[in-house]
Amino acid sequence: MRHAFTLVELLVVIAVIALIAAILMPVLSKARESARKSVCQTNLKQIGTAFSLYIVDHDGFYPCNGDPNLWMGRNWRVVIQNYLPGVQFRSLPPGYSQTLTVQHSDVLLCPSDEQAIQVWERTSYAYSASFFHSSSQVNSLAPRLRGSSCASWSNIVAALRNLPPIAQNEAQVAFPAQKGLSAEWLSNHEKFSGDCGFWSWDGSANYLFTDGHVKFLKRRLILPAVNSLPDINLTLDGIAGKDLP
Repeated sequence: MRHAFTLVELLVVIAVIALIAAILMPVLSKARESARKSVCQTNLKQIGTAFSLYIVDHDGFYPCNGDPNLWMGRNWRVVIQNYLPGVQFRSLPPGYSQTLTVQHSDVLLCPSDEQAIQVWERTSYAYSASFFHSSSQVNSLAPRLRGSSCASWSNIVAALRNLPPIAQNEAQVAFPAQKGLSAEWLSNHEKFSGDCGFWSWDGSANYLFTDGHVKFLKRRLILPAVNSLPDINLTLDGIAGKDLP
């Protein structure tokens, strides 16, 4: 003769299931984020390949089209979009007076970056401004920007916009394994309130280095730039300098 579960037994079973779920959820969430981090790293490696192809086609020079906002994701994707898969759409990047036909690629979007979808037209990564400014230009900003913080980001942006872009050659890179070429703007895999990208010492990000390798790093491991922040845009000595010890 079969006996039905009593109410107490059912409650015990539900409690056990809830306990198991509570234990597994953080593990599953961590595994999912680890997978997304790997996708992000693969994205940056493909971006590195696109930069390499661009350099081959432009006599060894890094992208520089005269745009002072080129470091911003929506802007630099214009110069390497022909080397990435994607679909075309109309866009008005910062600093442009007329809309452009640009190409979006999923390679440009970190799967954990929700803000890029809403704000930056699905572009999660920034291109180091030191690759289209000379070392002397970058170092000249030290007296003005030294001691900067996240709160003074507008001063940093203004300083970058006032520097005339100058194309830099790959032969000028002194430490290819230690100079960041591109990176996630936000700490997408360790989200926290108040994240201001390259101008925050907190958090971690995936970094693409000039030699093509990608590494997930705590921002506190990045050497201080001329603005006293872990900012690969303004590395001391520009592309002749380094972002890692």
